[in-house]
Amino acid sequence: MTEPQFDVTPARARDITSYDIESDVVVVGGGCAGVSAAIGAGAAGADVVLLERTGGLGGASAMSGGLIYLGGGTALQRACGIEDTSEEMHKFLMAATGPGPDEAKITAYCEGSVAHYDWLVECGIPFKASIYGGTFPEPETDDGLMYSGGEDTYPWYEIATPAPRAHIPQMQDKKPGERSAGWMLMHHLAETAERHGVRNEFNTTVERLVVDDGAVVGLVARRFGDSVTIRARRGVVLAAGGFVYNDSMLAHHAPMLLGLNKLGTDADDGRAILMAQAIGAAVKHMDASECAYAGTTGLIAPSIVVNAHGQRFINEDTYFGRVGQAVLFRQDARSVVVLDEETWEKVPPYERMLQPTSVCATLAELESEMGFPAGSLEQTVTTYNEHAAEGKDPIFGKQQHWLKPLRSPFAAIDLRSKMFLTVFTLGGLDTTVDGEVRNVSGETIPGLFAAGRTTSGIPAAGYLSGSSLGDGTFFGRRAGRAAVAD
Repeated sequence: MTEPQFDVTPARARDITSYDIESDVVVVGGGCAGVSAAIGAGAAGADVVLLERTGGLGGASAMSGGLIYLGGGTALQRACGIEDTSEEMHKFLMAATGPGPDEAKITAYCEGSVAHYDWLVECGIPFKASIYGGTFPEPETDDGLMYSGGEDTYPWYEIATPAPRAHIPQMQDKKPGERSAGWMLMHHLAETAERHGVRNEFNTTVERLVVDDGAVVGLVARRFGDSVTIRARRGVVLAAGGFVYNDSMLAHHAPMLLGLNKLGTDADDGRAILMAQAIGAAVKHMDASECAYAGTTGLIAPSIVVNAHGQRFINEDTYFGRVGQAVLFRQDARSVVVLDEETWEKVPPYERMLQPTSVCATLAELESEMGFPAGSLEQTVTTYNEHAAEGKDPIFGKQQHWLKPLRSPFAAIDLRSKMFLTVFTLGGLDTTVDGEVRNVSGETIPGLFAAGRTTSGIPAAGYLSGSSLGDGTFFGRRAGRAAVAD
């Protein structure tokens, strides 16, 4: 277990005799939220410095699949023949990102989504007017639009009219996990920031905020072992990611995440959150996380997922992150995928990342091999098959086109291990729609702003792919503008 220990005690402005770097707005973090904040401040006429602890921009954003959750009738949606409204998007997000969604943020996000897409295009980001119809969590193609949050699955289709809202920057020759559409997003955002005169200070790790009579006026950082003082004449924007790589914080706030695979970079250590807390900042939803489930829709959706008792607990065709959260938080990270030979043969070879653990002629044999209670799996599959034969799933509402009875020979993929779940944190600083950081009394802290996974944003507890990049770029840009206006 890693145990990052930080001295985040704020520095007093009166104790600093000179500054090594001065700027109107200082942004911490070179991912999509930080670079968007820098662009927002630079476009508003401010002198901007961006501090990044590594040797270049990108962070976890550049490592991602590049999905950006937007809707309400963007130009890309219209070009693909998709009808969507901000009202339907609002209904879905209020239901899917809870419990405890921030309605003020969701309202601003939905109402400003079309304009934000146009802004991304103005930044030079290309989008192809085609819809991805595959079953990978991110397109292996250069298609520009896809479903990414289970909008067309139960229970969401009963709450809001479904529409694909994940907008993916066009990129050919992708290498998922190495160089995908997230790289393309950050490439164009970085170029846009440069055009607005943003100065990057790399290999610079922030340590403490500088405070003057309750207002944030700068930071103390470290570069190659030397202390660096930075003055912010108008505001500081913290956009340094979450805290999944800080096991001490996980143990304190989200112990269920300990021992799971981490998604992000080791810079997601919560330092920015702790720095703000040290001057009284409030936090929200610190136990919340995304939890990606192993496998692809093509494998999981036509199968059934059961718990340690051999019982189904969710519709398998829903968003894989929702399945993962259900497994982690309601089933103690223990699940098994049950399928048959016909289902397996239909799964494309490149989607067979998970291999069957057991193959048996009868459910009773499979039940015994997997250690399920006697009769439990047989009862589950019998009930499922009876309904599937009629094209129905009255228990969990799986869509008809994924339903078919499971027939011998049967197989099971044992996922009763934390190694099959991958997480990152969703909780963070409590902020307004303009990124102003609130203190524990609910008042805003002068001079301090935040965005991205350093904050509790659109995905308050429930997650959908694209909401981090969407939330980060949208509210990062707002935070940068607000810092100039403050």
